[in-house]
Amino acid sequence: MSQASNGTPDSHTHTGSGPVVWVAIIATTCLLLLVFQKVLWLVVPFLLALILYYFLFPLVRLLVFRGMSRDAASSTVIVAFLVLLTLSVVSLTPRIASQATHWQDTVDRYVQGGTQLLDSSLRSLERHWATLERAKLADTVAKRLSQGAGNISDHLEPVALGIMAWTPSLLLAPFLAFFFLRDGRRFKRFLGAAVPNAFFEKTLYLLHEIDRTARAYFQGLINLTILDTLTLAAGLWLLGIPGPLMLGLICAVLAWVPYVGSILGGLLVVLVAATDFPADPGMAYWAIGLFVLVRLLDDFFYMPMTIGKSLELHPLITVLMIFAGGAVAGISGLMLVLPVLGVVMVIGETIGIIVSDPRLMARHRHARALRRRQASVDL
Repeated sequence: MSQASNGTPDSHTHTGSGPVVWVAIIATTCLLLLVFQKVLWLVVPFLLALILYYFLFPLVRLLVFRGMSRDAASSTVIVAFLVLLTLSVVSLTPRIASQATHWQDTVDRYVQGGTQLLDSSLRSLERHWATLERAKLADTVAKRLSQGAGNISDHLEPVALGIMAWTPSLLLAPFLAFFFLRDGRRFKRFLGAAVPNAFFEKTLYLLHEIDRTARAYFQGLINLTILDTLTLAAGLWLLGIPGPLMLGLICAVLAWVPYVGSILGGLLVVLVAATDFPADPGMAYWAIGLFVLVRLLDDFFYMPMTIGKSLELHPLITVLMIFAGGAVAGISGLMLVLPVLGVVMVIGETIGIIVSDPRLMARHRHARALRRRQASVDL
């Protein structure tokens, strides 16, 4: 006879992940996104530190297995990473500086190609619609663009200043990653010692699942980037656009910021197509169609299959929460909504299981009663 037939609840019949728990998970996720939007200077380096942690942890574990202490292994790996990063920056800086003028000329050329495509498209529309011709739409748009374009360097300067302003906070990433590598297990023991004994096993499960969820998110993001890169590169190669693999990779990385990054990636592809095929505007239109197709595949198939599957989220929840994250916290919400939802989901479901498990709650109440009696036994 099973435990359930004896009157003891079966451990597999919990109802903690019901609608009430999920309402609390979604509400908590939206609230955290609002908070994180205000402290992006800390959230961004924290996420970068997590990526470094999952990237460097296998090396630390290897050194520990070879007999090195965890503190020494963490210090060795972080120092080696910083040395390699410094050498890479020092070696690439002269090359980047020497190519700066060439890159500015390239950007000017692609912007000019895109402007010509827009002008020819608007004038083609004017020839078909008299209303647009009477409004002189093409001339108006050309005038506005000429007034707002200016020198490309004038637009790049704010971007450079923004990168410089973010540099101090980004330097926190290796610092945080070092302490994640060195003190991660101590932090888990610290949390485990703070919970009642009745919930100790569930706490260990919770910490393990949070770690698994964060690792799964970043693995899913890498898989999504690979799928986007290969799909875009294949389509661009079939169209005959030069540099398909590099363009596909850049667009896939930009797509880490949902919608906003996708728009920038699509604009980049259109500019390249318009500039390299000035006599064939249809190529740019084919590129737009390709990019729209890939974005639809990304939002409704690739993302649910990679990130959504890694986080064990239903595809409908994945898509809806992306829209909700953007509505609640803008661009930062788009970037953070899925990892935050994954972690909150694990915590919420675990708490729901604990609260809805009568045996666990009975053990906790019994332990509290025993401690009260023990404290007053010799009074």
